[in-house]
Amino acid sequence: MDSRIPLYFTKHPYDISGTEKYFMRAIRENFSYHILHNPDYAEIVRRELGFKRRGRGELAEEAASLIRVEEDISLIPPIPTAFFKRKRLWTMKPWQLPVKATSSGTEGKRSEMAYDCQSIIFGGALAGKLCSFHGLFSLRPANYIILGYEPHRTNKTVITKTQFISSFFAPPIRRSYALKYEEGGYTLNKKGLFRDLMSFCRSGFPVRIIGFPAYFFFLLKTLDRAGIRMKLPEGSMVLLGGGWKKFEGSKVDIIELSGLAEKVLGIKPESIREFFGAAEHPGLYCSCKNHHFHVPCYSRVIIRDETSLKPLDYGEPGILNLITPIAHSIPLISVMTDDIAVLHRGEDCGCGIKTDYFEIIKRVGLSEIETCSQTADRLMRDK
Repeated sequence: MDSRIPLYFTKHPYDISGTEKYFMRAIRENFSYHILHNPDYAEIVRRELGFKRRGRGELAEEAASLIRVEEDISLIPPIPTAFFKRKRLWTMKPWQLPVKATSSGTEGKRSEMAYDCQSIIFGGALAGKLCSFHGLFSLRPANYIILGYEPHRTNKTVITKTQFISSFFAPPIRRSYALKYEEGGYTLNKKGLFRDLMSFCRSGFPVRIIGFPAYFFFLLKTLDRAGIRMKLPEGSMVLLGGGWKKFEGSKVDIIELSGLAEKVLGIKPESIREFFGAAEHPGLYCSCKNHHFHVPCYSRVIIRDETSLKPLDYGEPGILNLITPIAHSIPLISVMTDDIAVLHRGEDCGCGIKTDYFEIIKRVGLSEIETCSQTADRLMRDK
């Protein structure tokens, strides 16, 4: 049986101890699968782990045998997200991958991601479990303010798709977008957004605000400077995700942002939740009531030293490395982001969730770090 089935369909999304054997099996299976079916990835693994040249079957068996206990996961070569923005590393054929999407491409380069049917099913299962656990689903209809892009056939970004999907957590009455698609491009819908927000507040139905935290902050500051105060109806929520990206210089912490939201919109901090994810990592992290990203049973987090890439201990800042065995489409088993983060023990949070949590410190560039991305680049150039 595919070990991902009992892992992704477990009842409790944070039951790491109860699912550890399935996770480890799934990791070994996924590692072997990509080595066997992806020649480029097999060559990356061979070079990074120092194996002599051999057949992929023998390499897959030997490499997977190294992953015995959870600490061994750090041996799996982490692929930086920057690499996926430059090269395709697909394991499966395009016709086997019904869902394709791209990263937001903040600096002009986009990762082209694709997922097979099984990966989509497992991804839906994990998202459903997490959102249900955190109380994000409701049968009561809601109006939506979406601080992002209006969906359009030309827009294939992951964030646009996930924001739209999030607008079904409660039955949608109306959606108002900050960026509307008009006459072949996107335009800022500032007046329409303010008008709709005021109308939604008077409707009596809950309002759900979805979008980038930077956009939410700018909306709040604009309303605050104008002296506008609103009271979102009972049951309203704010769901933030996508990071600050090019607005990193304007970033405020979630405590300050929540305080401003309560002042301007009358919404309590516990009704504001953040999501963390990456186009190159098909996993989902939802903040707890204390605004911390706990690690669910479907993934693991490693913090690596910026220079040596060696795993660091709790409390030490380093590069965020995300682990998950979900996808057969692309080797996303170990992905290194461009975020500096710190890992904390779960009991330090106090929200009741026992698993470790990570804190994002800042974003960095990885161009000067010696990683397996460079090995992969050499491989691609040599072909």
